[in-house]
Amino acid sequence: MTSTQQFTRPAVRDDWLAQSQESAIWPDLLIVDAHHHLFDRPGNVYLVEAFAQDLASGHNVVATVYVQARTAYLANGDERFRPVGETSFAAKAAQSGRMCTAIVAFADLGLGIEVGPVLDAHLAAAGGRLRGVRQIATWDKCAGLLNPAYPTTSNMLASEEFRAGFAQLGSRGLSFDAWIFFHQIPLLTDLAQAFPEVSIILDHCGGILGIGPYRGQRDQIFAEWRRSMTMLAKCPNVCVKLGGLGMNLNGFGFESQDHAPSSETLAVAWRPYFETCITLFGTDRCMFESNFPVDKGSYSYANGWNAMKRIVQHASAAEVKQLFETTAKRVYQLDLK
Repeated sequence: MTSTQQFTRPAVRDDWLAQSQESAIWPDLLIVDAHHHLFDRPGNVYLVEAFAQDLASGHNVVATVYVQARTAYLANGDERFRPVGETSFAAKAAQSGRMCTAIVAFADLGLGIEVGPVLDAHLAAAGGRLRGVRQIATWDKCAGLLNPAYPTTSNMLASEEFRAGFAQLGSRGLSFDAWIFFHQIPLLTDLAQAFPEVSIILDHCGGILGIGPYRGQRDQIFAEWRRSMTMLAKCPNVCVKLGGLGMNLNGFGFESQDHAPSSETLAVAWRPYFETCITLFGTDRCMFESNFPVDKGSYSYANGWNAMKRIVQHASAAEVKQLFETTAKRVYQLDLK
């Protein structure tokens, strides 16, 4: 695998994004951004002020769901509890109004029952905003596709220790955000069947791959993905986030184009995946996400939401409302005034 085929986060180029900046379609439509991050890392800073600028791009985003991103960990103390610093950070960011209305934290479920006190510490730090946990489980034989910051194994979701920790979510009414690759969906289906009381949210359409050993296999991968998603959809405790297709892993190559993609271009690429998810899960189990700033290397916030609106332009008003607002409100228990 060449270096250009490895997992990377394309650099955000504001001048490139400005080449294709659109006005918001349906600017009054209420939106809950069901998945975003804040970063504070060397060479990769995206904090409240930067996100506020994207939120001000014309769409009516009334609430957001913050998902763990290794930001603001505690510098000292028991390593198991250091991610609680991120929850405190996100709870403070929530004071900015519509931002971080709900928080999805990181806790190592591989600790088994010992993860319980860590979850309780997150709950205490979140100011009533903690809704769930995400522990990244993406795994592939090709190491170049993996994020080295999140070590995983091929059977993590099935391991006895992980499942003992997973059970601690159910006893606290917390959900699980699943970031996996498409070929791991059967493992998630098994997990969902074993824990029907736990709400599971599949991130980023289920981990479409299009680089490295998966380059040039889009039709075959789509067919396998659809078969697996059909089985997963039979689990009533599973919902899907529609978005996250701006990562280089997906192989669309938006980031390498001379001009930033328009919403029409994005809609053409995303439509088969979004429409399949909506058909299989229904609009009451699908929600739109920005995945910013990760996806910001491929398109602007305004254009991304325009693309989602274009894809569902023929849906009923009730269906549109579920996709953009009420599914996320229900799943993440948002009490919006």
